[in-house]
Amino acid sequence: MNRPTLWTEPPTEPQTVESLTHRVAKLERINAALMAHVERTMDQQGGAYSLFQTAIMLEGRVRARTEELTALMRSLERSNEAMQAAKEEAETANRSKTRFLAAASHDLLQPLNAARLSLSALTDLAPGPEAKAVARQVERGLETIEDLIKALIDISKLDAGIVRPVVKPVRLADLVAGIEASFRPFAERKELRLVTRCADLVVETDGILLQRILQNLVSNAIRYTERGGVLIAARRRDKRCRIDVVDTGCGIPENERALIFEEFFRGGREGDDGGVGLGLGLSIVQRMASTLDHALALQSRTGHGTRLSLTLPLAAQRPDARVPLAPLATALTGARVLAIENDASTAEALRRLLRSWDAEVQVFRDLAGVVAALGAGLARPDVMVIDYHLDNGACGLDVVDYLRRNRGWVTPVILTTADHGADIAARAQATGAELVHKPIKPAQLRSLLAYMLA
Repeated sequence: MNRPTLWTEPPTEPQTVESLTHRVAKLERINAALMAHVERTMDQQGGAYSLFQTAIMLEGRVRARTEELTALMRSLERSNEAMQAAKEEAETANRSKTRFLAAASHDLLQPLNAARLSLSALTDLAPGPEAKAVARQVERGLETIEDLIKALIDISKLDAGIVRPVVKPVRLADLVAGIEASFRPFAERKELRLVTRCADLVVETDGILLQRILQNLVSNAIRYTERGGVLIAARRRDKRCRIDVVDTGCGIPENERALIFEEFFRGGREGDDGGVGLGLGLSIVQRMASTLDHALALQSRTGHGTRLSLTLPLAAQRPDARVPLAPLATALTGARVLAIENDASTAEALRRLLRSWDAEVQVFRDLAGVVAALGAGLARPDVMVIDYHLDNGACGLDVVDYLRRNRGWVTPVILTTADHGADIAARAQATGAELVHKPIKPAQLRSLLAYMLA
């Protein structure tokens, strides 16, 4: 029995070198193809692994960035909460500061007002020149204290944003003329020239604040000038106006020019009284100019003088012409004055001062006192001097309203207060009262009384 044949070599041509060479080449091609396939397979496996590693790495980065972003968001939320809390705290503090300023304006200046009124009466009663000299020295000290308190209150109000400018057209020539009239006696006392050159310009500003700025600048210029004079000049500059206050004083050293607008900086300059001032005038000037958005510039040469310039916009329209009435100086003898003042020391000082001017004075603490006096036959007064803030939140203008409604007394009224609020000024204007801020200057009160009684 024959074995099965597993593989039978097909009939081939005889093995030659050429056929063997051809076969080897074929096998090499097959082998190269197989190796290429294996390499491609390995590359695919390697690429998948690399992608897997990359995916894992990116996932880690995304997780880290997500955690970082989440932490940042939580931090931002905490910052917002802290910012809101700080804002509320600042608003509360600002309200407290406003209430303090109102109280300080009244309570700090009230005893000072009483002292000045009493001192004025004492000066009139002083028997000799030595006593008058001592009284005048005390009065100068009180004036310095008053200036310091009022300056600090002004700075606090400006910093707290309480001051709200009332911007309207202001005729500059009238304002400058008033300042010139006020400061000419001080300049003449030092034998200085006070010159004004003001074109007929109307500017857009708050007249009261601008007046305060120029008063401070002119006061400083006269104070620190020993020879020559002071010039107030207002000129048009395109669509704006520039006001210069120029002096021929000692000038400001270069190393002090960046400091003179800081609080209580007084440098080494001495004024006409041998002192160096409070160091608050220019600080207030800068704050007021900033509040009004008026540019303030300084130029100075040591030993030659200083120029302070204020630039402000021209107004589009002119204000209505109004001629201010000048107080008339007349005697107060026999004038009936009704005074309402809740502070005992101020009331007594006011009584003595008015009586020293030969006036007949009736002083009451509140409306109830006036009503009781009316029942006892109180005669109609010629003028009333009334404090705005009374005890227990009462208002002095309530007395005016009561007398007008129940007695028909339309009597001239002087309203006194240490509060510079716009609402009080508006109420005084609506009532027709003359507003006088404390501390009351005796000469101012006497002149106003004489004018109202004329």
